[in-house]
Amino acid sequence: MTPALDIIIVNFNTRADVLACLDSLTRYPPSMPHEIVVVDNASNDGSVEAIRSQAPRVRLIALPRNAGFGAANNVAFRESAAPLVLFLNSDTRVNAGAIDTLVARLSETGAVAAGPRLVDAEGRPEISYGAMLSPFTEMVQLARQRAARSSSAAARRYVEFLMSREREVDWVSGACLLVRREAADAAGVFDERFFLYEEDVDFCASLRRAGGRILYTPRAEIIHSRGRSRSAAPGLVNDAYDRSHLAFYAKHAPGWVPWLRLWLKLRGRGTMPDELRGGGDPAP
Repeated sequence: MTPALDIIIVNFNTRADVLACLDSLTRYPPSMPHEIVVVDNASNDGSVEAIRSQAPRVRLIALPRNAGFGAANNVAFRESAAPLVLFLNSDTRVNAGAIDTLVARLSETGAVAAGPRLVDAEGRPEISYGAMLSPFTEMVQLARQRAARSSSAAARRYVEFLMSREREVDWVSGACLLVRREAADAAGVFDERFFLYEEDVDFCASLRRAGGRILYTPRAEIIHSRGRSRSAAPGLVNDAYDRSHLAFYAKHAPGWVPWLRLWLKLRGRGTMPDELRGGGDPAP
């Protein structure tokens, strides 16, 4: 049967997490015909062997090098064909009916992309949507993220309020992002200049630029174990964050780039790589 939905998962050295994610998809699969595609970014923790052994029905694409999150997603996107695509992090676990609900809300609202409520293992919501990046909106987002991690009852109520209402937003988290293939294809899918981080914000900006609407809906809920990819390779991740951050501003708001470079320098962080100034690929 021809798949109506492709579920794309990128893995890099998160063997236990990706197996748990695949197990949750087996337990709580979407009702529509679907295919699961895992792209492995040259893991060295036995992920490929474990997936082949424990999830033989999954379509596995093993890349020879770590191509980055966006580029790996693009590989699977180009090699699949379902009209709906769900980009799903390896450190997520789906709940019963969550994917069906997300698909239904996408269809009912006419949005081109949708993201669910993301919660940790204790059920605490994370901030999984936001406004287009600018220095001001980043300060707001940082404050909200700190509130989400706080033990304060008032902070928890505030975050619960933010994440309890369905709304149209500028972007939703790439940890779980459902999109119409036609719209994604027209937008160019993920810009591969972003090795890791900001690719979801940039992708949603491209979808909106073409007239599409982005939906955040708490009616669907997915468990997200935050920070697993960072713990798998902290040095790579920290560097990739700075590079992607600079690349994002270079693309969308270049006037802020000198100030961002100065801020990173004052904090003892890296400076903008030469290839980003000309729009090249920052992936190592």
